[in-house]
Amino acid sequence: MSRLSQFFSHFFRKRRYDDISVSIQEHIDERIDELMDEGMSRGEAEHNARREFGNVTLMQERSREEWQWQRLESLLVDLKHVCRRLGRSPGFAITVVLTLAIGIGANTAVFSVVNSVLIRPLPYPEPQQLVALHLNAPGAPGLADFRDELRLSASMYLTFAAHNRAFQSVGVWQSSTATITGTAQPEQVNTALITDGVLQTLNVPATVGQWLTAADQDPRGARRVMLSYGYWQRRFGGDPSVVGRTISVDSQTREIAGVMPRGFKVVNYDFDLLVPLAFDPVHESLAGFAYHGIARLRPGVTISQADADVARLIMVWMGSWTNGPGIDPYFYLTWKITPALKPLKDQVVGSVGNVLWVVMATIGVVMLIACTNVANLLLVRADARQQELAVRAALGAGRWRIARELLVESVTLGLLGAAVGVGVAYVGLRLLTVIGPENLPRLSEISLDGRSFAFTVILSVLSGLLFGSIPVLRYAPSQQSVPLLGGAVRTSSVSHERQRGRNLLVVAQVAMALVLLISAVLMIRTFNAMRTVDPGFSGPESLQVMRISIPGTLVRDPQIVTRMQNDIQDKLAAIPGVASAGFAASVPTSGAEPNWNEITIEGKNYAGEEPPLRLFNYVSPGYFHTAGTRMVAGRDFAWTDIYGLRPVGILSESLARELWGSAQAAIGKRFREWPAMPWHEVVGVVQDVRENGVDQISPATVYWPSMMHDIYGPGSFDARRTVYFAMRSNRAGTQALINEMQQAVWSVNSNLAVDSIRTMQDIYGESMARTSFTLVMLAIAGTMAFALGILGIYGVISYAVSQRTREIGIRMALGAKKSELAWMFVRSALVLTGVGTAVGLGAAAGLMRLMQTLLFGISPLDPVTFIAVPVVLVAAAALASYLPARRTAAIDPVEALRAQ
Repeated sequence: MSRLSQFFSHFFRKRRYDDISVSIQEHIDERIDELMDEGMSRGEAEHNARREFGNVTLMQERSREEWQWQRLESLLVDLKHVCRRLGRSPGFAITVVLTLAIGIGANTAVFSVVNSVLIRPLPYPEPQQLVALHLNAPGAPGLADFRDELRLSASMYLTFAAHNRAFQSVGVWQSSTATITGTAQPEQVNTALITDGVLQTLNVPATVGQWLTAADQDPRGARRVMLSYGYWQRRFGGDPSVVGRTISVDSQTREIAGVMPRGFKVVNYDFDLLVPLAFDPVHESLAGFAYHGIARLRPGVTISQADADVARLIMVWMGSWTNGPGIDPYFYLTWKITPALKPLKDQVVGSVGNVLWVVMATIGVVMLIACTNVANLLLVRADARQQELAVRAALGAGRWRIARELLVESVTLGLLGAAVGVGVAYVGLRLLTVIGPENLPRLSEISLDGRSFAFTVILSVLSGLLFGSIPVLRYAPSQQSVPLLGGAVRTSSVSHERQRGRNLLVVAQVAMALVLLISAVLMIRTFNAMRTVDPGFSGPESLQVMRISIPGTLVRDPQIVTRMQNDIQDKLAAIPGVASAGFAASVPTSGAEPNWNEITIEGKNYAGEEPPLRLFNYVSPGYFHTAGTRMVAGRDFAWTDIYGLRPVGILSESLARELWGSAQAAIGKRFREWPAMPWHEVVGVVQDVRENGVDQISPATVYWPSMMHDIYGPGSFDARRTVYFAMRSNRAGTQALINEMQQAVWSVNSNLAVDSIRTMQDIYGESMARTSFTLVMLAIAGTMAFALGILGIYGVISYAVSQRTREIGIRMALGAKKSELAWMFVRSALVLTGVGTAVGLGAAAGLMRLMQTLLFGISPLDPVTFIAVPVVLVAAAALASYLPARRTAAIDPVEALRAQ
């Protein structure tokens, strides 16, 4: 019989079932008549006939099984019974469903983040072929202190693109900004500077128009750009005829070649414009390690094979380019440059995976606590049904049949919890995307998808089976082991055994809650420790920052660029309420591209050793005073140093101590970056600045004047064209000040765009966003675990009081004091809490060692935390147990004895 016909036949079975009942009754009636004919009375005949026939209900069920789609129909019958029982206990059902909904919803929301960030493939065709061209240089001292370590130079890209055997395509890119003019106000936009090969590697077709091509990479070729989907909509209203039109980018007219599709990013960089990088091979050198490299592997080529090919190409690169006449091109052999290619997805995700897995694990623990709470409720409910279960077992219901019904009930509750939990997950996901750090990779891709819904269903079924299996093991009796009726099942030993089961669940809850609470408290202490760190600047809330670029296409002369910046600084300082102003190539934690190189000090013999690499920054006079960076020794730059191109420099305190023993000893000493560069005198030493975030060590930093001789020799000079202006004002963050800042900039040049207007407090907060995100998630998980754990203790003590009413009555009748009886229950709760706390402390000590990388300025076994949290937990447990325990005072001994 086909399943379809079976399905339809189901609707006609009720008539058959009625026929069975009628046939059985007719058979019994015939036997009654026969016995009455033999001389029995009707009563005796009915009794004997039914005894001879046996269990009528069992016979009906066995007869029906001959026709049934047995398993499904039995399941539907069980489901119908479960729904009726839950309907008769709405309070129980709502409590369980809400408890599960919170646990399942929280897990679904966090899993959706993990799925979107860590599991889901990158949104490019055949993403498994994409690799990041990562390089290591263990022989370059100091390089490990910089982000991304060693990037590619332009000459590396040209070499790799021309001579590789492992890649279908290869390209390099760099983030930057550009000023768009020709509109009502100049606009600064985010640009991705890309070479030919980047779009071919990512292989996402343009929505409108065409890709940039190799011809765009020619410095003398056509000047074109591509738009992002967002900028196309914002600036051109999504007009498809935009292709071929021109816009002014950094005062240079460029033709629009096309528009990339919605959501397209260059790796993980959200841009407005794609601008071609125009390398001129004639003027490129070995150095200039400023570009991110990506490539698409040829079919069948592995990453290790590609590594070997790049290792070969590094030698080709050294043999093909130079850093100038008389300089050994094989100098970089001392850096021991080696390829370390990795999947592009690893580059996108970065180190955030550890944080997300920790958050996922903590939310999973909350789900376990919720399951233990529900299991406790089901144990209590099953305890109240033991008479019913015993009767059913006596009537022939097997152990599996009873167990199945209990499991159907628990799984049904799990699925109901999942249905509500999806709504909780949706709200939680919106919250996560709001509180999640902006630098969280793939943040815009986070959503509920099919995999998330499948996870929800699987989690709800597994949790239903988990918390449902405990009452099954306790209460699903075998037919032979269960007495027919009541009183015998309430033996003292059985009751104590069941109580022990509930106690074990409470111990597990307390242990898990303690682990999460300790995790949350350690993250809070980490956050506080980070806030007390001196970042190298002061008063971030009154420090206003903005970024301005002066492109070479707008102003070619570096000296004019510097004078414009000087004028802007003076104008900003003259704004009412502004105490001081200055500018620098980067401000701490701003994410500006780092600049670094070696420096050598005068008179030191390096004996063939390479001096370590140092971080560079370029600052104006007055910047340190404005930022609140303390001058340890010497003096600040003066404008006469800048315009006079005086060979001077300022060092960070740690660098001065490393090179000359103390800050004072460094004053007057000389150093330089390059052999052809004139020696520069140390005129000042400033305190260390946490350039890469408050949780990172302060790098040894050299501060150069904002305009200075070119490092490759005297006779030329250069100025920083993209700088961050900083202003100290108690009006920082107000729109009025921002408007006056813009007017001050445009009074110097109306074609300059103002960008990245933020207070230093905002930048500072973003640098701690990942820690804040982890803290918030652990705090939520810890609070939920704490509440569920205390609720579990309250429930167990409350149930114990209700079950021991007779004992309490006897004790009171024999003279026991009410306070002694209350203490008896509180003591029981404290014992459970103590055992759970001991177990939890051991687990927390092990887990905290794994979380050590997330902590800052605090020991993973911090004694204050490991003492304070258990004390608070025990105190809360004592209160939670005292509330139901004090009900013993209201028990009337006489009524209690009569009731039992």
